Amino acid sequence: MANALLYYLIVITVVTFLVYGIDKWKAKQGSWRISETTLLILAVIGGSIGALLGMKVWHHKTMHKKFKYGLPLILLAQIALIYLICNFLH
Repeated sequence: MANALLYYLIVITVVTFLVYGIDKWKAKQGSWRISETTLLILAVIGGSIGALLGMKVWHHKTMHKKFKYGLPLILLAQIALIYLICNFLH
C-alpha cells in the first residue's frame, strides 16, 4: 500500500506541475484558462508539491493569497496525514 501511495503522489505531483505550466502558458497566450478551483483541487488531492513547484518555476499565481498561503498549508496538512497513516499502518 505504501508503494501505491508513493506512486500516486509522484504522478499527481507531475500532473499538477504540468497543469500549472499549461495554465501559465495559456495566460500568456490570452486563451481559455484552467480554473483556480481546478488548480486548488489538484493540490488538495495530493499535488501540493507540484503546485508549489509550478508556482516557483512558472512564476504563476504567486500573488494570489489563496495560493501563496493556502498551498503551504495544504502541504503541511498532507504531511501530517501521511505521517498519521504511516503510524497507523505500523
